Order: sequence, then C-alpha cells, then structure tokens
Amino acid sequence: MTPDPIATRQAAPPAALGEPPPERSTHALFWWLQTGGWGGVFLVNYFSALANGKPAEYWTVLLAVAMAGFFGTLGLRYLLRACGDRPPARVAWLMIVPVLLIAAAMGLTYKLVTDLEWCRQCLPFTRFGFFTYVISQLYVVGGWASLYLVMTTWRKLRMQTEAALAATAMAHQAQLKMLRYQLNPHFLFNTLNAISTLVLDRDNATANRMVQGLSAFLRHSLDADPMQRVTLKQELDAIGLYLEIEKTRFAERLRVHVHVDPACWSALLPSLLLQPLVENAIKYAVAKRVEGGTIGLHATREGDRLKLAVIDDGPGWPALEGQGVPPDSAPRGNRVGLANTRDRLRVLYGAQQSFELRNRDEGGLAVTMTLPFEAVGASRE
Repeated sequence: MTPDPIATRQAAPPAALGEPPPERSTHALFWWLQTGGWGGVFLVNYFSALANGKPAEYWTVLLAVAMAGFFGTLGLRYLLRACGDRPPARVAWLMIVPVLLIAAAMGLTYKLVTDLEWCRQCLPFTRFGFFTYVISQLYVVGGWASLYLVMTTWRKLRMQTEAALAATAMAHQAQLKMLRYQLNPHFLFNTLNAISTLVLDRDNATANRMVQGLSAFLRHSLDADPMQRVTLKQELDAIGLYLEIEKTRFAERLRVHVHVDPACWSALLPSLLLQPLVENAIKYAVAKRVEGGTIGLHATREGDRLKLAVIDDGPGWPALEGQGVPPDSAPRGNRVGLANTRDRLRVLYGAQQSFELRNRDEGGLAVTMTLPFEAVGASRE
C-alpha cells in the first residue's frame, strides 16, 4: 500500500549536478512496498475478522477487496505522477474524487463477491454496516494517497536541496579556479618580457635557463588542482621554481629568507597560496628599487592554527593607516595577488581563517594569514 518514493522525475537535478537514482531500483522498491502494503492490509483485516467471529472462508472477500485496492491505487499513482508539478495542496483537492471512486470500487467488489454466494454469511447485517465498511476503505485509500503525497513532496524538496548544494559547490570551485588562474597571466607577462630582453641582449644561455624554469613552473601550476591541498613542503618547492625564474631576472637584487618550524613542513594548505604574495612583494619591494629587497617566508604553529607570513623590506603600503588593518577596509589598488588570496581563503575556510596586512615598523609590508592546522603524517624530506 506504500506509494512510490521517487515518482517525481521533474525534480531530478541536471546530470551535471548529480545523477538520479537508477529507475530499476526505484520501480522494484515501489512494487515491493505496494505488494507488501496491500498484503499486510489483507492479513490484518482477515485476522481481525476471525477474532470477531467471521467464518474462515471470509478470506475470499477480503482478498478480492485487497486486489481492488491494489489495482485501484496503481491508477491513482499515475494520476499523482501526472500532477507532480502542481502544489501539494491543490493535488490533494484533485485526488478527492479518485479516492472516493476507488473506495466505492472496493465496496462494490465486497458486494459482488458476497452476491456470488462465495460467502453469503459474510454480508453485513444492515445497510449501515455496509456503509461503514465502505467508509473504512475510504480511510485506507486516503491514507495511501496522503502517504504518497508526503513521500514524493519530501523527495522533491530533497532533490532540490541537493541540486542547490551541488550548484553552490560548483560555483565555489569555479570561483577558486578563477581566482587562481587569473594570477598566471601577470607572472607570464613579466617573465616573457624578461626573456625577450635577454634574447635582444644576446644572453642566450640565461634566456634558455629562464625558459626551462618557466616551463617547469607552468607545468606544476597547471597540474596543481586549486581544489586540492598540498603540504607546506610541496608549496615551498613550487615557490622555489618561481623564485629561480625571478632570480634570473634580478640576480643579487633578490634575497629570500625562509623560516619554517619543523612541525609545519607537513601542514596542509591550498596549492600555490603563497606564490601571488611573493609575486606581489617582488613587484613592489624588489623590482622598483635599484638595491632590490629581501623577502621572508615564515611558518609557525600556534595550537591548532597554522600561521603563515610573507614579509618584505620595501616601502610598504602608504594607503594603509595604522597597524593591522582589517582586510575589508584595506584598499585594493592594483595589488591583485593580495585581493585574490584573501578571497580564496574566504571561500575555502570561511570564518576559520584570517588575513591581515600591516606596514612593518622597520619598513616593508607584512601579510599574515592564519588557517586551521591540518597535517599529513609526512616529515620533511
């Protein structure tokens, strides 16, 4: 007697967002529930009749009535599926007449079986008794329809929720990829300009090393999934590929200091999280000064938090007023790397992360990030 739990196909999410359950399994489930439900109605009514003094052959009447309900609700199922796009309250009103007809058919089946003298002594003693019997079947069929509506409405809402969650996840993935990959053109433009200059100066050996370094870094960048996390060791290895290219451009003008707590080498973080910050520091603290500059990469563990910092000894950011300016109030200017890294952390970690910019007292800019400390069981190679 139980309705099909997934009758509403219209609510199925697009294939790109998730495949619907296989039709075979859902049809099989319906038939098991339908057969078991009406079989249970037959058995309950039969044992109840025996307990109330009905003869043993009363099963013929109850079986015929149960079969009428079985086939009648099959037709009701298709009517309900045809009304799947309408509001549940309106569907309930539309089902009043079909439910009455099925209950009447079950009552008529009862009358026909008893008239055939299969069980003459099974007839109700009065017309009122027959009427109450029909009303009891009306409750059974109405309960079937109500349960069907509840289950299909619940399924539709669940599928809509799953589709919305899948769409949100895809939007987040697309946003992360956009934030990650829009950084590459800036770096690529600067590097190709440097290679072009080396070729014009006939410094072919240096140009060749720079092309090889660029190839290695781009291969790593394209292979790295922005949705996946890497260890700090892997992240700094990738930064090393990038810095080799920049050191070819700036030579001794670029100085890099790395300070990492031993416990942090296996910490997990988003791939290429630090590269845009290092690129930003080189652009503003190294490239614009004749004497170049120093970039520091720091990683420490503070309880269950991983603290990362990229600092430089350049001119700082005059637009920042005071120390520890919140990210939302810090002017973006044209520092794309800072804005993208901040937005990427927001998408990935929400309120569990922090991103801070401040001008250092001794000169330069410090970018500090904190995120949950998660690590794999690997130690530094």
